Amino acid sequence: MTEFDGLPLLRSPVAIAAFEGWNDAADASTAAVEHLEQVWQAREITSIDPEEFYDFQVSRPTVAMTDGEARKIEWPTTRFMVASPPGVERDVVLIRGIEPSMRWRTFCEQVLEVCHSLEIEKVVLLGALLADVPYTRPLPISGAAADSTAAEKYKIVPTRYDGPTGIVGVLQEACTRAELDAMSFWVHVPHYANNPPCPKATLALLHRIEDVLDLPVPMADLAEEAGEWEKRVRAAAEQDSELGEYVRELEERVGDEGIQPLTGDEIATEFEKYLRRRGGSAGPTAGSW
Repeated sequence: MTEFDGLPLLRSPVAIAAFEGWNDAADASTAAVEHLEQVWQAREITSIDPEEFYDFQVSRPTVAMTDGEARKIEWPTTRFMVASPPGVERDVVLIRGIEPSMRWRTFCEQVLEVCHSLEIEKVVLLGALLADVPYTRPLPISGAAADSTAAEKYKIVPTRYDGPTGIVGVLQEACTRAELDAMSFWVHVPHYANNPPCPKATLALLHRIEDVLDLPVPMADLAEEAGEWEKRVRAAAEQDSELGEYVRELEERVGDEGIQPLTGDEIATEFEKYLRRRGGSAGPTAGSW
């Protein structure tokens, strides 16, 4: 069960959540929440008991030394942090965890129970998916919102994806059923440059958070790191003629104003074509939520 003792009284709180795993290509979405934890000096207020939600042979606990002597076990879980950004009259609850291995509906119920106890008014869910996009352009963001007004206000581009979903999609539906204002933003990470970190993708999500919260987010060195990431991918494309040609094809496709976002199956097909040209085999790709 979740421990509710000592939960603080917050000011018009908004929650921002991200989960490691299937929903988190290149660790881009959890990196966004972790960045907010650091720049806003968030403090932990509670966590989900992981015992009934995680397979510890898949998400193993870790051991670390404390004070140079005692050994402490850190269990994989979902933590709730609270931040008070300067200059605004509201608090932000940052939810960061790992996609659970089992009992997803019960997991969502416990997350929502904490949200209701904290009187959270809005939940913003972050995700990152592998996509057929050029690294040289702004990375697209798709998403969903139960409220059409919010979708229009924040320019949420709906996805055409149909298929398996992750905890972000399940939790968003649970929020909607519980009559919580919920929306999601999914950044599209180039599948050919998907090794974490991907600061350009994290930066794109943080800009959306700025829009939703209507406040500036300190970006620290992220812009510089995004530039360095682009340089590394450019160097790889210059050294690999097939990759370079593939990126140019993607750039031309983006230049077509009539182009539509690809479905998960279409992304997989394009990825397979790319790998066949390189003589490799395709691995799994994340379509979306």
